[in-house]
Amino acid sequence: MTRKEDRRISDMGTLKAIAHPLRMQLYRALHVAGAATASQLGEQVDEAPSLVSYHLRKLAEHGLIEEAEPRSDARERWWQPASEGVSVHDEDFRSAPEKAAAHTAFARLLVDQRAALYRRFLDERHAWGAEWGGAASDSESNLRLTPAELAALNKELLDVIRKYDEKGRADEAAGDTEGRENVALHTYGFPFRA
Repeated sequence: MTRKEDRRISDMGTLKAIAHPLRMQLYRALHVAGAATASQLGEQVDEAPSLVSYHLRKLAEHGLIEEAEPRSDARERWWQPASEGVSVHDEDFRSAPEKAAAHTAFARLLVDQRAALYRRFLDERHAWGAEWGGAASDSESNLRLTPAELAALNKELLDVIRKYDEKGRADEAAGDTEGRENVALHTYGFPFRA
């Protein structure tokens, strides 16, 4: 399977389109499913298919998702991500206060949704069993780095993550599905002063 590249978001319109809580949920759900209909996604996010369909069209208007080949019922519209993921870079939104504020709001939305996903795991950890409980982790490291060193560390971590993702997807495509689950891995690297 050829890996699609991440879509770099550098304009306010696209950033505002994805920086909506429901749209982010739908975007993430599409990445997990690979492709889905508004009805299927509506069940996952507990929203009416008509509302979900509206938000999917907004994501499609900005090239974040696209129509997919129908999987079963050709009467329903299927959607899929248009790229492997999205990336948003600070330098693209520094030129004006309203751009910086929109970028910050988007980043906060991501942190809130990621934290909610992790809290859900913590609440349900006992149901996953000892093997997943032992494999799951969280850690914090306080390093002394320069901006260049942090950028290099982030690149190395992303390379390792992509290596495991590609191997997992290839193994699954080859029929190795036993014990395989969706796994969220969140990393943050940022400066702070004590």
